[in-house]
Amino acid sequence: MKLFHSINDFQSIKKTILTLGTFDGVHIGHKKILERITQHTENGKYESLVLTFFPHPRMVLQEKSEIRLLNTINEKIKLLEATGIENLVVHPFNESFSRLTAEEFVRTILVEKFQIQKIIIGHDHRFGRNRTANIDDLIAFGIEYGFEVEQISAEEIQDVSVSSTKIRKALNEGNMALANEYLGYNYFLNGTVVKGKQLGRTIGFPTANIHIEEDYKLIPKIGVYVVKATVNEETIFGMMNIGFNPTVNGEKQTIEVHLFNFNKDIYDQNIQVSLLHYIREEQKFSSVDALKVQLDQDKIDSLAFINSSLKNLTA
Repeated sequence: MKLFHSINDFQSIKKTILTLGTFDGVHIGHKKILERITQHTENGKYESLVLTFFPHPRMVLQEKSEIRLLNTINEKIKLLEATGIENLVVHPFNESFSRLTAEEFVRTILVEKFQIQKIIIGHDHRFGRNRTANIDDLIAFGIEYGFEVEQISAEEIQDVSVSSTKIRKALNEGNMALANEYLGYNYFLNGTVVKGKQLGRTIGFPTANIHIEEDYKLIPKIGVYVVKATVNEETIFGMMNIGFNPTVNGEKQTIEVHLFNFNKDIYDQNIQVSLLHYIREEQKFSSVDALKVQLDQDKIDSLAFINSSLKNLTA
């Protein structure tokens, strides 16, 4: 996949079949559109192209926006690359760009810059200044400028409309089954392992404390999760706590992962943690001993979930 960091950087001698949007999560609805694009370009006559934006438009246009995203920009690039798209343009979104009218956007970017042959979009796509243009406007522009428009209906994606908003809601509620179903993969966090208070190792549950650089990444509901981690290309199951450690009077939110049967030094290394299942709410216990009793039970519950999941995969 060729990656371009601006619309102006893109160059191709072929016409393009394209789609555009924020693609937060690169979920199963997005993939339906992306699969259609790659099918249209299999013969090599046209090139597939995805146009997306960073920062997310709501971060720019809404004062004090508190939106949290399913993917960091680097995560999104990797997910899009895995779909087989040939060209990805990540264009800087700013107020000036947002003021382009729908016709200016179509004429100067889609037609003149991208040499569009066909655009494939979702059922609810809106574009142009203040997002006032819709599918009917796009079809009219297609007739005027000589390109095709194909719309993917909600029914083609699923009986219900999949959206990044619904996935964010599921994650904020700890509903990992629904979030992961809509995503088409297990929701994951990427970060660096940093030193914490190291209390866990004193009670038999050493943890890797994860620092996530991008403050716009959505951190799911506080509580305890069953997870699968990848570090140095090694995959390890474990359990993770997102929260404030109230039993020991923690003052800030932390993300701590206990990896089963793992004792390697991974400080300062990158770790990716996929969230498989929500176990329970975070609690304040009467003592550290009481906390340890609960952690023992959490481990039992986690291993039961993992073993059940593995059996289902091999059944």
